[in-house]
Amino acid sequence: MPKVCCCLSSSQAIRSSLMAGKPKLYYFNGRGRMESVRWLLAAAGIEFVEEFLETREQYEKLLQDGALLFQQVPMVEIDGMKMVQTRAILGYIAAKHNLYGKNLKERALIDMYVEGTRDLMDLIRVHHKFSPEEQEKNLALINERATARYFPVYEKVLKDHGTEFLVGNQLTWADVQLIEAILMVEEKVSTILSKFPLLQDFKTRICNIPTIKKFLQPGSQRKPPPDESYVVTANRVFNRK
Repeated sequence: MPKVCCCLSSSQAIRSSLMAGKPKLYYFNGRGRMESVRWLLAAAGIEFVEEFLETREQYEKLLQDGALLFQQVPMVEIDGMKMVQTRAILGYIAAKHNLYGKNLKERALIDMYVEGTRDLMDLIRVHHKFSPEEQEKNLALINERATARYFPVYEKVLKDHGTEFLVGNQLTWADVQLIEAILMVEEKVSTILSKFPLLQDFKTRICNIPTIKKFLQPGSQRKPPPDESYVVTANRVFNRK
């Protein structure tokens, strides 16, 4: 019997160690700026755990513990660090998991493409905050920016580059963020890719990469678009009126 107890204790220690080694994400139970972090970790095949902020007290404890460098979330515990600032978090994950190109030039291209998709995604992230009339105007702006400014660029990049990916010959952060952006826009305008055949093919290819396909399945840690509950929770945590 003592040997059995020892084995159980050892197994529990191993499980605890494995859990401790997983990135831990601190944010609301919703998309926001953390969703791109979830996407990138999932694409890299990295399991992660989440602590959802639901109360003001949780947020204040993080502040008191000095976990939020600029008093903001997202915050990710990873490799002994408490990382804040979404761009820094994403860059670290991309570099660590070989999703950030093979040289400085490829990284520069990835950065440019990522910043472009982020600009487009920011229009969608604030959509739920608007009145119905403002949403109608913002939807028209999303459609115009996607079809006239951003998607033509990525269509041309795919054509000129001549490979399955935006940069180099393997999946990078740029591909992951573009597919996230495409799916976000399609939730608002389902036919948005109708004039972009290369992006249609890109979407099919990237969505069938095993790690991404898994993330797109029901029950994954991917979050739905923000709703009223998400807004109420964020207001409560940040003590907004």
